[in-house]
Amino acid sequence: MNKKDAMIHIIDDDLEICKALRWLFESIELKVAIYENPVNFLNIYNRSLSGCIILDIRMPSITGLEVLDKLKILNNTLPIIMISGYADIPMAVRAIKAGAIEFFVKPFDDKRLLETVVKYINQTSHAHGISNRAILLTPREQEIMNLIIAEKYNKEIASDLNISISTIEAHRSRIMDKFQAKNVAQLIKKYYQIS
Repeated sequence: MNKKDAMIHIIDDDLEICKALRWLFESIELKVAIYENPVNFLNIYNRSLSGCIILDIRMPSITGLEVLDKLKILNNTLPIIMISGYADIPMAVRAIKAGAIEFFVKPFDDKRLLETVVKYINQTSHAHGISNRAILLTPREQEIMNLIIAEKYNKEIASDLNISISTIEAHRSRIMDKFQAKNVAQLIKKYYQIS
């Protein structure tokens, strides 16, 4: 996913706020989808959605905190930025503990909101790319990857799996290629970014 593929999912019952946010994000060529009713978003949500969620905390049908809880059950991977017209510190703390990554009070600084959204889209894009590479590992490569992470040498891995060292070296080389890692330290760092 890159910035052009990202969709900003705005969930807010205030149409004026939605329109203002649409204009703001479209000004930097981001796609926007608006949901005045959070249930509409929850009905279409699936793990293949990309981008970021902007979620109002106070809505009549279902609160932003309830939406956070439902998204957690759905194993949401999209970054969620909460917005509120009220500077309610206990509510902000609850939102962050429930999975929101940021909390903005209306009226918010447009520039800071844009920078925050772009930062998290870029982070998610990077992790998504690594995650896709991890999916490409064969079951044997995943097994070897786990032993590499356990800091075992090729000889120990070969002994544990009862296969030749040259086979381990071939698998290890393919794993490094799939993760685009130049050394084991880099491989482990990239692996833990998706775990």
